[in-house]
Amino acid sequence: MEAIVYEEFGGPEVLRQASGVAVPEPGAGEVRVKVAAAGVNPLDHKRRRGWVEAFYPTVFPAVPGLEFAGTVDALGEGVGGVDVGDEVFGWTTTGAYAQYALSSLFLPKPAGLTWEQAASLPVAGETAARVLGLLGVRAGETLLLHGAAGVVGSVAVQLAVAAGATVVGTASDANHAYLRGLGAVPVAYGEGLADRIRAAVPDGVDAVFDAAGHDTLPLSVDLMGGRTRRIVTIAAPDAAELGIVFSGVTAPAPEVRAWLTHHARLATEGRLSVRLAQTFPLKEAARAQELSESGHARGKLILVP
Repeated sequence: MEAIVYEEFGGPEVLRQASGVAVPEPGAGEVRVKVAAAGVNPLDHKRRRGWVEAFYPTVFPAVPGLEFAGTVDALGEGVGGVDVGDEVFGWTTTGAYAQYALSSLFLPKPAGLTWEQAASLPVAGETAARVLGLLGVRAGETLLLHGAAGVVGSVAVQLAVAAGATVVGTASDANHAYLRGLGAVPVAYGEGLADRIRAAVPDGVDAVFDAAGHDTLPLSVDLMGGRTRRIVTIAAPDAAELGIVFSGVTAPAPEVRAWLTHHARLATEGRLSVRLAQTFPLKEAARAQELSESGHARGKLILVP
């Protein structure tokens, strides 16, 4: 089969398209899927660079990609409730940048979602739900969300607003109209950010979700009056130096499955959306990851085998 592989850590140039890669065989509890769409995530380039080995150890040659949407091609032992030919989406165990992948954590793809929409939900939805849960965000509270216009940030905005929270989202000016449409109060990045946040929410913030990094944590601690208990980052691995929680490990499968089921229903009903930025053919995976790593992709990037 065709797949994108890398055999050493480095920049986008270490990614190559390989032919004749062995088609994976499903083990117990797994299905093999013919991939129709694969999501590109920041974690993909962080793993490619070797930055998150403590959480996600790499075995070379590695196939990138965490999330997929596709058609069941083969069933492993003990798999029930799904048949060959069914449309599913979820998380891969072998890498989604390929024509075929294995999965043990998947759900039926709703007919109302495109392949691209379905492949956009797993990682962003799980991350947003996990961090909001760690923060314990409740109705009536104010959440400060750094990087609110990104894929994870925008999903978190929608989930928090739906839960009854007020969300103040930091973003570039170009994304302010988008955030207002999601129900957030946008605040521009840059010098004077703390003052702009205080002006937007004079009563202060109750919790901080950092999806941006870039020196946002000291400012967040200051806005929280020196408290760090309800600050969580997914973008600053050195957060422990400030006594802040870095959340980088996926939640247990039962929770992930429940969240994915809920998010798929919301998406089908039009109450949760992921902004799609661009779709690339599989052979252009390096270009897609380069754009993702630049931080300038305004929405989700998708690969199509």
